[in-house]
Amino acid sequence: MVLHPDEIHTGQAGTEDGFHYRMLYVEPALVREALGPTASALPFLSTAVLSDPRLMYAVHSAFSDMEAPLEPVALVELAVLLADGLRANDRSAHRASSALIDVQAAARAKEYLDAHQDHIVKSEELEAVTGLDRYALARQFRKAFGTSPYRYLTMRRLDRARSDIAGGLTLADAAMKAGFSDQAHMTRRFKANYGISPGQWQRLVRRAGTAAPS
Repeated sequence: MVLHPDEIHTGQAGTEDGFHYRMLYVEPALVREALGPTASALPFLSTAVLSDPRLMYAVHSAFSDMEAPLEPVALVELAVLLADGLRANDRSAHRASSALIDVQAAARAKEYLDAHQDHIVKSEELEAVTGLDRYALARQFRKAFGTSPYRYLTMRRLDRARSDIAGGLTLADAAMKAGFSDQAHMTRRFKANYGISPGQWQRLVRRAGTAAPS
């Protein structure tokens, strides 16, 4: 459900059973900035209830790990998903986007993420490396690699954590070395992507090593 700023709503349940929900408050200025210079105005949606996959993915991503603050590149990804999803559902919006991929800029961003996965990467860093603003880069990166910069960074961190855990590192040390804020952060991301916890992965690796022939 999408509600515009200052729009009056009751929030009343449609049945006696009631309901519970999570709500994401987004500054209109953030959406406007993410739309880029080609947008003439903020999108306006005539219907409040939507089933757009981009908006569903954006909301799911925002709520998937509410225990930790969003990293800068994750916030950019969320803003782009919301802006594109809202614009796509506004028939009056003017869309003029290039289908060309800036391969070199995307590659530079990828190389930078590979080299700096052990700390929080700021959007300003990627802008300096690529020469693109953060929102244009997010779109270019997805065109080039099929995923967002933050998703790519998260998966590289998880790859490193899996390798370090298999190599005998403690879960806490593996989390810090891979660039996660703490062990709990790594555990949430690990389970979300692999379906098991880092501890379960650690036990599986040890069991496999014990069972291996000498």
